[in-house]
Amino acid sequence: MSPDLFIYAVPAFLLLMLVEWFADRRDPDRPANGMSGRDRASNIATYTIGRFVKPFVAQLIPFSTVVLVAHFTPLHLSPGDWWVWVLGLIVTDFCYYWAHRADHRVRLLWTSHSVHHSSRFFNLSTAIRLPWAHPIAAQLRGMCWIPAAALGFPVWMIFLLQTIGLLYQFPIHTQRIGTMWRPIEFLFNTPAHHRVHHGSNQPYLDTNYGGVLIIWDRLFGSFAAESEPIAYGLTKNIGTDNPIKVNYAELMNLVRDVRTARTWKGRVAYIFGPPGWTESPTEQPVKEAVPV
Repeated sequence: MSPDLFIYAVPAFLLLMLVEWFADRRDPDRPANGMSGRDRASNIATYTIGRFVKPFVAQLIPFSTVVLVAHFTPLHLSPGDWWVWVLGLIVTDFCYYWAHRADHRVRLLWTSHSVHHSSRFFNLSTAIRLPWAHPIAAQLRGMCWIPAAALGFPVWMIFLLQTIGLLYQFPIHTQRIGTMWRPIEFLFNTPAHHRVHHGSNQPYLDTNYGGVLIIWDRLFGSFAAESEPIAYGLTKNIGTDNPIKVNYAELMNLVRDVRTARTWKGRVAYIFGPPGWTESPTEQPVKEAVPV
């Protein structure tokens, strides 16, 4: 996130969270999975620690394939043209859709993204429950924006539009808003759509990956409407509010699975296969023939 936008965003985040908390306390029919004091404290602590850790990680691993591709591409679009901004928002949001889909379908990326989904509650503080110090996952995920760089969008513009897309998603992490005007629900990501995305029960798993626009999910078959009660969190919840454990629980699970895998195929599949994949108990390592 851009440091300048971060400075302006934090007071807005806090104000909106306060308004949401006040509305929740006055609602006699508030959902049981709406808020928890310990959970909100964990979300805020996880976010705060990340603000301190991420700059150090950025210094240790400064390389970005997006920067490299933007340098060598023969195409160069001018940010002085209004249509470049409109196109840029669409293109970067398209890239975000595939990055977000990869977050859920590649175990290595899920070790980072699962931090955001690990809360059993859903409110505005859930939006800032973000991972930190997952450099390998971050570098791989960042490659999803290579198409935007190859098309000639300036790197700073790509990063700015990414930040705008993330800021857009903060207020949709709430149960205080139902459904919106139908054309908005059709085109854009809304609280109703994003509640579905955070569901850990069927028919909600692996749906509604869109950032600003929900039309990508409609086009690529990953859309689901809110149709029944939503269970938030993971299919196997981590059972802790400790920010460090919240941040690294799934990574430790991945390390354990790789260490106990019986074959190299299993080790690779645990890293790059989908979350939940398990090695067949009957699968045995291939033995090399011993020369006589």
